[in-house]
Amino acid sequence: MRSMIVAVLLAIFLQSAPARADWLQASSDHFVIYAQDSERDLRRFSEQLERYHTALALLFNVTGPAPSPSNRVSVYVVASMQAVRKIHGGDNKYIGGFYLPRAGGSLAIIPRVDAAKSAEDVSMVTLLHEYAHHFMISANSMQRPRWFSEGAAEFFSSSSFAADGSMILGRPALHRAMELFYSPDVKVADLLDPTNYDKRARRNYDAFYGKSWLLYHYLTFDAARKGQFARYLSLLDKGMAQRDAAAEAFGDFDVLEKDVEHYLMRRKINVLPIGSERLKIGDIVIRPLSAGEAAMMPVVIRSKRGVDAEAATSLVAEARNVAALYPRDAAVFSALAEAEYDAGNDSEAIAAADAALALDPGQTNAYVQKGYALFRRAADTEGDRVAAYNKARAPFVALNKRENDHPLPLVYYYRSFAEQGGEPPKLAIDGLVRAVELAPFDFGLRMNLGEALVRLDRKEEARTILRPVAFDPHGGGLAERAADMIARLDKAPSGQDAEAEARLDKAGTELAGS
Repeated sequence: MRSMIVAVLLAIFLQSAPARADWLQASSDHFVIYAQDSERDLRRFSEQLERYHTALALLFNVTGPAPSPSNRVSVYVVASMQAVRKIHGGDNKYIGGFYLPRAGGSLAIIPRVDAAKSAEDVSMVTLLHEYAHHFMISANSMQRPRWFSEGAAEFFSSSSFAADGSMILGRPALHRAMELFYSPDVKVADLLDPTNYDKRARRNYDAFYGKSWLLYHYLTFDAARKGQFARYLSLLDKGMAQRDAAAEAFGDFDVLEKDVEHYLMRRKINVLPIGSERLKIGDIVIRPLSAGEAAMMPVVIRSKRGVDAEAATSLVAEARNVAALYPRDAAVFSALAEAEYDAGNDSEAIAAADAALALDPGQTNAYVQKGYALFRRAADTEGDRVAAYNKARAPFVALNKRENDHPLPLVYYYRSFAEQGGEPPKLAIDGLVRAVELAPFDFGLRMNLGEALVRLDRKEEARTILRPVAFDPHGGGLAERAADMIARLDKAPSGQDAEAEARLDKAGTELAGS
């Protein structure tokens, strides 16, 4: 009797418990979203992101075709912030979502978004902030100070979306309110003169982001300073130092500080509404993932994030288990190929990629993973290196025929020559230039092209390509290397010294996507 009661109660619980939504994919001009959500909410979310892109393009006067399918931003929506932090790794307790800019594979990983409350949703704010960075470096690769980049991203990330398709930009960044009032203060002078900010003794989180938003908002809307913002950017573009450009454009920093603080105390601030008639977007296609794709999604998300050797070994075992259950699913074997490659199993990666392509020749990632594995083999070959690299190039050539504007085939065409130690032909250099045009947000790729141009003594072009890398505040060692290269270019009238040549030859093999 007791077991019967337990069974009845369990049946009632299962019937009343909310069913977990199936995995869906929303495909649009600029984004591919993967989420366990209702079709209605996912469509609304996708529409909002497309309208956001359209608004940025309108404001920055950017026109042009949509990116190739593989060069769109993929958004993976996971269960919670805790899941985001686990996937991200490290101990940063402030991570609410993150974005990785990669040629042919940019992605964002965020918790579930409440599209009905987008302006207050932390996940949405995080995603809009990161996409603003992605868009602005794509729209204009000129040097921009950190405060400007972060202030602009904060300005746009607080956008709201109305049901009628309209938007409001420049709303108060409420998520920065506590920071502005209670975090250690940051002065306007600290923003406009980074050397001044770097001298500050600080141990905890300060008001840098909040003050950057405030200054950007003030300079955008304050009538008394009309034209100063444009003047400031123009001076920077001409090569003037950050502090000097700010002083000439804005005048006395102490006066500007008082004006900005007074602006913060206003009861109302200006916003920028954009009507729905100006925010036209393309079609959005939503489809359910196959059972195999859905089962493989945890593997896919962690693979796309990137794994170390220990995690790769665990992940490939999980991927093999899923592949054993779904032997006729091409997407499953494409994901398996990536897991095998990450685990160092080149033969298995090639076999899985071939299995995926036999089932579906349109599996883009299968071409990429097979190419990666063959390139790693070619680098280790002791036989005919020319033949090995010709073979390695083949999957990327096939991918290029299917998707002409995918940047990775262009990168790996160049790499197939550079790794052999010879001078790549002009066609390969032109392909690398085109890859940067397609994916200007990938700073590793920019570095590759900059190094190639230095070896060809195309110094001015190299400086233009390398400057955004050198001035990336989050660039770490890559930024330092780019800044060092620019400094060497400025010192040497032509060519490079022997030490620099040797370093660049070594760096030339460290190409994007590897």
